[in-house]
Amino acid sequence: MSNVCREIITLQLGHYSNFVGTHWWNLQDASLSYDPDTSLGEIQSDVLFREGQTLGGHVTHTPRLIAMDLKGSLRTLRQEGSLYDASEEASAVTWEGSLMMHEETPAEKNPFLEDLDRLDRGQTLAEDDLCAQPRRSAAAVSLDVNSQLARLQKAYRLEGSVRVWSDFLRLHLHPRSISVIHQFNHDGEAHRLEAFGQGEALLQGPVLEQLEDKLHFFVEECDYLQGFQVLCDLANGFAGLGSKVTEMLQDSYGGRGILTWGLAPVSHPDSTPMRELYHQLNCTLGTVSMASHSSFFCPLTLRGGLGRRPSAPPAFPYLNYDPSLWYHSSSVLALALDALTLPYRLHRDSVPMWQMADSLAVSGRKVVAAYGAVPLPMMQGSSLPDALTACTEALPWKPLSACPEPDNGRLYGQWATLKGYEGQRLTSSLAPGTRPPTPLHSLNRGEDVLEYYIRTFYPSSPLALQLVSSPSKLTPPFPRIFTPSLGAQGFLQSQPPPRGSPAPVVSSAPVMTSLQSSTSLGSWLAEMHRGASTLDICRVAPSFLSQGPEMADYREALEELRLLSRCYRDDSMIHSSSEESDDY
Repeated sequence: MSNVCREIITLQLGHYSNFVGTHWWNLQDASLSYDPDTSLGEIQSDVLFREGQTLGGHVTHTPRLIAMDLKGSLRTLRQEGSLYDASEEASAVTWEGSLMMHEETPAEKNPFLEDLDRLDRGQTLAEDDLCAQPRRSAAAVSLDVNSQLARLQKAYRLEGSVRVWSDFLRLHLHPRSISVIHQFNHDGEAHRLEAFGQGEALLQGPVLEQLEDKLHFFVEECDYLQGFQVLCDLANGFAGLGSKVTEMLQDSYGGRGILTWGLAPVSHPDSTPMRELYHQLNCTLGTVSMASHSSFFCPLTLRGGLGRRPSAPPAFPYLNYDPSLWYHSSSVLALALDALTLPYRLHRDSVPMWQMADSLAVSGRKVVAAYGAVPLPMMQGSSLPDALTACTEALPWKPLSACPEPDNGRLYGQWATLKGYEGQRLTSSLAPGTRPPTPLHSLNRGEDVLEYYIRTFYPSSPLALQLVSSPSKLTPPFPRIFTPSLGAQGFLQSQPPPRGSPAPVVSSAPVMTSLQSSTSLGSWLAEMHRGASTLDICRVAPSFLSQGPEMADYREALEELRLLSRCYRDDSMIHSSSEESDDY
């Protein structure tokens, strides 16, 4: 197939979306190779990155990214970045009167950012910080940031110091990437972006002009723009902004793919019952609105539900993570998102965004659900049939959209991805004449093995597969959230590490994900509709609609949600009463 680069522009709207996006971009940056002699890998990084040049003539690779957040959300990060700085020159002072200077103490940088500054200045990190690996000659050791971070043994333990997403951002951004909304504050009680209507009203005046200017800059330098991926906070006022942004993209760039991921953390700081109610309403309106303006819409969250009384977050057998810690939960979602977005980022057999969306969002079913095995349990040195045979009772993935899998096996479409099995066998290597222990062990292609396995759970559902051996590189500052039972490549070890010895630092991990359109989404959307429609919003939250939408528009959105939920009904299997049928 053609290796034409089909570019993508990413938009990140909101603080938690920028948390997930920062981890996701760190993963992309860790896989970048700056050596022109290196052979092309499986993933085409130019889809996401643009090449530029500093004033000093140095070649740069920065994301095609527009990241929007509120005043006070950047801390140590300068809005215009530092990559294209001219030499610092004192500006001429023409004022002849008296001057009074007020100098604000800059925010303190954590140890990771301090080390990053040293690397940017061309310094080499202390030998004590480097991996205990066989020494190589200086000529064999690249001194770029990626190679040094990949060799770091240092455990930064940023859990106590990460306050905002820029506290663990490891790559440089283009000066046009960051957009700060000054009308609302990130911290404090006043001027908070809490309601859907506040976000809707934002996309006008300077905010709209700035966004259009940034979009035009990135779009005009693309040769084959395939579309946009939008990461948007779902539980706060950014849901309203995201609905207007996706509507603008749909109107201005018709025919391009718009894949929207609605992000929600497990918990919010300083939450109150009224704010939880706002979160529920924002999620409801954001889902129906962004779905209508996107090629598909997928909520991404480790929260057990988007209502006010969610169930417990999913438990991943080989992760020790704190779901309430944004730094942790966003890393799990980013690792899954790295696999979920693979199909349209490959050198070979790449699938355009619109084609991927069309295979899932059939007959108006534009909401899809994500599931992930993070990591997929594979024994070191074993094969894919061995790993999948150990999961015959249930699929190994967990919900990433707060939506359970269908118990009747009814899917309208599914896209499954396996990433990071490098060094493992995709098929069994039985000696000639040996009887295969399972049908999986008799197959000759990895794609056939994975398809056969998934079809044991979903026999007649449409299925698309993507297998990529290259793993996600988990270099600092990715948190150390893996259990000691995993080796350095993220595969299960046959023997645990000796008592008293440190567990291996996991530098990569196999991940299996699934995007699904299923009957479960109908029940999930119907429950979302019931939760919002039973509220007397004028009595319990009169201020929510004070800045929009109008009550008539609110009721229209709920009706759209009800009709959307009915799109997922499996009419051949309905045995419910007419009353139940009206709800779903």
